[in-house]
Amino acid sequence: MKIGIRREDKSMWERRMPLVPGHIARLTETHQIEFHIQPSPQRIYTDAECAAAGAIMTEDLSACPVVLGVKEIPAQVFEKGKTYVFFSHTIKGQVYNMGMLRRMMEFECNLIDYETITDEMGRRLVFFGVHAGLAGMIDSLWAFGQRLKREGRDTPLAAARPAHAYDSLAAAQDHLGRIAAEVRRTNALAGCGPVVCGFAGYGHVSQGAQEIFDIFEPELVTPEALAQIDVRQGDGRFFKVVFKEKHMVEPVEASARFELQHYYDHPEKYRGVFDRYLPHLTMLINCIYWTPRYPRLVTREAVKRLYANGEKPRLVVIGDISCDPEGSIECTVHPTDPGSPVYVFDVDQNQTREGFSGRGPVILAVDILPAELPREASETFSNALVDLIPGLAAADPSGDFASWALPGPLKRAAILHKGRLTEKYAYMQQYLA
Repeated sequence: MKIGIRREDKSMWERRMPLVPGHIARLTETHQIEFHIQPSPQRIYTDAECAAAGAIMTEDLSACPVVLGVKEIPAQVFEKGKTYVFFSHTIKGQVYNMGMLRRMMEFECNLIDYETITDEMGRRLVFFGVHAGLAGMIDSLWAFGQRLKREGRDTPLAAARPAHAYDSLAAAQDHLGRIAAEVRRTNALAGCGPVVCGFAGYGHVSQGAQEIFDIFEPELVTPEALAQIDVRQGDGRFFKVVFKEKHMVEPVEASARFELQHYYDHPEKYRGVFDRYLPHLTMLINCIYWTPRYPRLVTREAVKRLYANGEKPRLVVIGDISCDPEGSIECTVHPTDPGSPVYVFDVDQNQTREGFSGRGPVILAVDILPAELPREASETFSNALVDLIPGLAAADPSGDFASWALPGPLKRAAILHKGRLTEKYAYMQQYLA
């Protein structure tokens, strides 16, 4: 049984790998799986570490019927009849990846997408979400400090760094802990008003982001209590508020009541109301899953209203961890990378402006945030994936789909079998038309 692991080439910032050397060594010894790994100078685990785990370092993966990656694979790389496992970013009909999907269909490939690996209850099993939240909050705090500095307030937060600039997650947490202590000791944010950070969503991404923000020992408040925070008495203090679906939307019909499952099933019967909370927030951290079926969380018009009549609103940073361009956060105009992670959405010009200055919020829109914490993210991901690998390696896809004896979570995640959309994902045909 041979499995290939390709090098990541979508971005110079992508340093993750789907299986870490320790798990490669275990699978090699216990299940006699032979791993072929393409060399990479940017991967967080060196070629020497992979070779020491028993992997064969080679450019050529042609001997491997199964190939693992992390991000999208270039269309010209696919080989006929092989099984590929990676984040394809196709299940929402993402236009920019339909060509890749067509190529896989032409080559009669099998596609298993990490994003759709779930248990029988539909809960995701293999994900980088927590680390997206961790990195996104670190970056958002850095952006907050830099924006204050541009406005003439040189606070301890100006010393914060983006997540990728730290040697490890522990180093980032330690440094932010010292910054938080300095903020408390010196009352350095006096005059800035209360620092109110809102988290849209409460899943894995939000939990990671909250873990970082909790370093600043915020007081937890409910969305209903936001308007009661005294701007003067709360000067320089940190507050945290977590928003659920019931705070983001309301039924269009005045007599109807919000019901979560009804909202999931019939989002067209609901409208967004999140703009009522925006005036009270200093930072908004967006952690929700979104598709065009659902109302936007923040529209451009809602942001522009904050700046009406020359007002300077309290909202400084939107950390759009979900990063759906012109999606749930409409002023996320385009994604960024760790080298240039932010821009200002200029409300007067209705366009983006590089850097931290301008009339509009700073938008953090890095679309590969977990890659900023590559070692920790890879370890957690590999821990979730490793036990599925023996079944993946042993399963023969040559027969019909019913006879492809994959472990259940992988079978549910199979988008293509021999180049055809499986029944669960047949809806994607409309995006290929």
